[in-house]
Amino acid sequence: MPTYEYECQSCHQRVEAVQKFSDAPLSVCENCGGELRKVFSGVGIVFKGSGFYKTDSRSSSSGSTPPVATTPATTTPAATTPAAAAPAPTPSSGD
Repeated sequence: MPTYEYECQSCHQRVEAVQKFSDAPLSVCENCGGELRKVFSGVGIVFKGSGFYKTDSRSSSSGSTPPVATTPATTTPAATTPAAAAPAPTPSSGD
């Protein structure tokens, strides 16, 4: 069963109550008779087991694949190739 925390709107006293989901929420402060409201707070999460780290999802056979290159490949412009630099032959008129 969950533990709920309530705070009185009049005297600001905090009260914890263990209740079922189907139980009606507390509404009256036992100290002063003021209105109670639920206090919502962060929940602690604990990750247990495998699968939570970057290296957990990799299989042991992944070492046989080559690493991926992280630097971009260099390219040469087409204008500097020898075929593009040579002029095209002109047809000659024959005798």
